[in-house]
Amino acid sequence: MHVVHGTWIPDDAHEFMQRGTFYLWVEMDVSSGPSQHTTDAVHPRHLTQKALATFLVEKLGMRELASNTLNQVVDTKYFLLPTVAGKPAPSFELLRYMDEEEPLEFELTPWQISCYPVSDIISTLNDIHFIALNAAQDFQLGADFLFWHQYTQVMKGVIAKDQYIPALKYRAIPSAPVKGKRTKKSANKEPEFELHPAWELLSQIYETAIDRYVPAMPEVCAAGLNSPDIATLFDKESLLRHFSESLLHNVVTGTPFTSKFDQQIADTLLYKCVYPYRPMLPEAPADALEEYKHWLTWRTNLTQAHTDAGFTLLFRLEEAPPANSDNWRLHFLVSSKQDPSLRLELSEYWSLEPATRLEAARPFGQDFEKNLLLALGYAARIYPTIWNGLASEQPTECHLTLDEAFAFLKESAWVLEEAGYTVIVPAWWTPQGRKRTKVRLKTSLRSKKGSAAASSGLLSLNSIISYQYQLSVGGEAVTEQEWEQLVNAKTPLVQFRGQWMELDRDKMQQLLEFWQKHQNETPEITLLDMLKLGMADEDDLEWDHDQSLRDMLSRLHNKSAIEPVKNPEALQGTLREYQKRGVAWLQFLESLGLNPCLADDMGLGKTLEVIARLVKEQEDGESRQPTLIIAPTSVIGNWRKEIERFAPQLRVQVHQGSTRLKDKQAFVEMCQEHDIVLTSFALTRLDEKLLQGMKWHRVVVDEAQNIKNPQAAQTKAIVKIAAPHRLALTGTPVENRLRDLWSIFNFLNPGYLGKESQFRKTFETPIYKNNDQVTLATLKRLVEPFILRRVKTDKSIINDLPDKIEQKVYCTLSPEQASLYEAVVKDVEAQLEEAEGIQRKGLILSTILKLKQICNHPAQFLQDDSAFTTDRSHKLQRIGEMIEEVVDSGESALIFTQFTEIGGELERYLEQVRHYNT
Repeated sequence: MHVVHGTWIPDDAHEFMQRGTFYLWVEMDVSSGPSQHTTDAVHPRHLTQKALATFLVEKLGMRELASNTLNQVVDTKYFLLPTVAGKPAPSFELLRYMDEEEPLEFELTPWQISCYPVSDIISTLNDIHFIALNAAQDFQLGADFLFWHQYTQVMKGVIAKDQYIPALKYRAIPSAPVKGKRTKKSANKEPEFELHPAWELLSQIYETAIDRYVPAMPEVCAAGLNSPDIATLFDKESLLRHFSESLLHNVVTGTPFTSKFDQQIADTLLYKCVYPYRPMLPEAPADALEEYKHWLTWRTNLTQAHTDAGFTLLFRLEEAPPANSDNWRLHFLVSSKQDPSLRLELSEYWSLEPATRLEAARPFGQDFEKNLLLALGYAARIYPTIWNGLASEQPTECHLTLDEAFAFLKESAWVLEEAGYTVIVPAWWTPQGRKRTKVRLKTSLRSKKGSAAASSGLLSLNSIISYQYQLSVGGEAVTEQEWEQLVNAKTPLVQFRGQWMELDRDKMQQLLEFWQKHQNETPEITLLDMLKLGMADEDDLEWDHDQSLRDMLSRLHNKSAIEPVKNPEALQGTLREYQKRGVAWLQFLESLGLNPCLADDMGLGKTLEVIARLVKEQEDGESRQPTLIIAPTSVIGNWRKEIERFAPQLRVQVHQGSTRLKDKQAFVEMCQEHDIVLTSFALTRLDEKLLQGMKWHRVVVDEAQNIKNPQAAQTKAIVKIAAPHRLALTGTPVENRLRDLWSIFNFLNPGYLGKESQFRKTFETPIYKNNDQVTLATLKRLVEPFILRRVKTDKSIINDLPDKIEQKVYCTLSPEQASLYEAVVKDVEAQLEEAEGIQRKGLILSTILKLKQICNHPAQFLQDDSAFTTDRSHKLQRIGEMIEEVVDSGESALIFTQFTEIGGELERYLEQVRHYNT
């Protein structure tokens, strides 16, 4: 097993503008062989140069670089790692694989490691993280790598929103000592200095990220060194800020700009920051200092524009009346920082009498009018049109033309928002209120002749949906003439049926041509395909369903609209309310020919809901063929007991073991004599032909995460088992990768999420590699109707479960326990006086563990196979008394413990001394 690590290591500190490099290195579970002769301690389990180069090419996909090129750039760095008995302790990820305990006591020692320097950090970390999702058996990602990957996602958003400014860094150059007599000229000599062009992050999101990520940073992230001579960890916050600034520098300076843009910014600070090859060595110190002071003032204005005032500035755009499309008004408002719900229009404020005005300004802080004019001035630097409103001594608003209003909505409004101001736009510009031009699909239900749906009028998977194309604006059908008038409009903002809307004339022209070509057609589509198209939220399509389809979709999207079933009369038990709704939901989806995934939390009764569905089905006379239930071997017995307990009338057969039927005819006859057949995952592959040769009514896969690998032989075998109904039960529909979800859906509703390669391209890659939230939302819409997931924290579930009663029982220490406890405390007090940093933390954790062991029983702490008796531990005595009470009342108990060894001792004590069944 290999573990990929990565961290940021700053360059040596003697440089004023200190940069750094992100390094990758790989840890493995076996030694890399004899180390080369060196005075430094070489990590025995890391990939050295050639091996690292090969791994990067073959496992991490860096094929664009030849292996020998990679080998040439591999560098040597040092890492302060926990060391035990002269050897570096394995990382936590490797410990899990090696099934070893984490060391409680260690010291930090620098280890020499071969590392690969990464240039394009964000892209490389994204690529490796994505590859790792499909290569869990080949390598794991270390906690340090995962930390930096998550943090770069935040930084990517900050940089994409342009939340940074050009900056100047001042560096004083120490003057050489003056030899001889000090003259007046030498005394008045101006200090020498340098100005370094740079970039500075100016973002509340960034500051919040620093506060959030610094405490979460693993120690190993701060353990990288250029030399073993300075064996101390970096300060986490300093390291994170240094990484952020360097990442920003690399992104900006690595961006190619056009020569036209270079000419536009020539001789400006922006140009110097974009191309900061060397510091600005001022030939005229006075002018340079003046430039630096000017920059400081500008920066201060930006950072303090919102901090000194007791209010926040708001801008509200009022749309133009129909008679005058160039009369848009941008109103100025303020809201109190102490009570944001308190808002005041400046037009209302200036209309008040002076005395009343003074009282109205009180909630907005001292010097309100002065701070107001300053705030408007700062905002005007971002959106210059505001200066027009400042021509008055009592500014209230500024006027915009139609083109200016459109530019404000498209560009300037969000810039003001990002700068900390609040912008209120008309409702029709918001995502919820915006009118969109689309092709509408007007649908109606047609069923195949002779189908159940045709005779009953009910929807099913066999239902055929026919539709016609219409042109639509904002959900309303429009005529071809109205559409063409909009296409021919000369402005991007137009009034349509009393409301302003934005036009995309090119798109509208394309939709018009499509409609003209297909307007007389009446295509047909299956119910499943209609669901797939409808959930995908296509930008150019909308649906107008007939009443039967509307009712069906309403219940499909709103599960609470499905009426719960009554408790089946033949069920030997009472369903809780949420379980009745679960059974009703299963029944509803199966009535449509759709196959569901029941994904309730463990312990909420998925097994009982399935049994209740089978009982209800038998009562209604629906099922004549048996149901096949595939489950892990360990829970087949539980399934049989639960069925015999709640539905003894259901005939159950377990297909398992060496005596199971293997003859096809005998197997079919046996199945037809039973209502349920239980079998294991392993047998679906071994008895593949046998199971596939039976006509099943339903196939239920319990613990469906066992079919998450679509390439596995058992998954392929299960998918081939034919049945009109399929059901997946799992508490974790997505365990590690989105491919898990695709595999489960490929069993339930084949083709609904496309082919595996198509799914990876459409969903998995954009979501995992690019953190595409729009694509993630689309996928959620697609799968949500087919998944029912309730968790124990749901209010509707909590109200339906008995109260949890927690009771603390305090036990005194026995004399032996008290003596051991005191000895350990005294020992650790002496060690803590000399320990520092991470060693001190490790010492405290190991001591807590020892004290827990003592409080359980001295035998656990001493590890000397001494007597496990109640006279040595009052805690053991009390647990025995509590179990006695449980057994006497005819009930059972479940005991939790952190330690495996104490669990084994408890089991022996309860069996051999107390004579209880365990």
